[in-house]
Amino acid sequence: MTAPDAVTQLVVVVKPFRAAAVLAAVAASSATAWTVREAKGYGRQKGYLGRYRGSEYSMAYLPKVEIIVWVPAADAKALADHLAAVARSGRIGDGKLFAVPTAWPHAIEF
Repeated sequence: MTAPDAVTQLVVVVKPFRAAAVLAAVAASSATAWTVREAKGYGRQKGYLGRYRGSEYSMAYLPKVEIIVWVPAADAKALADHLAAVARSGRIGDGKLFAVPTAWPHAIEF
């Protein structure tokens, strides 16, 4: 069995209004696959107070979008830097980006 090419998993957690720009950058990259899902986050912004029918409630967990991208390891650093630049809005709570090396990337075919 031959060893597959090294793949890095990038986990990008951003505000919903930045997700479209990040996904456009991912689509234009050398990424082999990606997954998108809604998430809730809590960070330095510490939530905010919202109003519903005249009463206040706490929004401790703010809406986020989690984008998981699998990219060849050789391209991971450049793509991570590019995605961080695209996701940055200059405000608190822009998001996080994690790079995780994968051990054995296997495709499951049925």
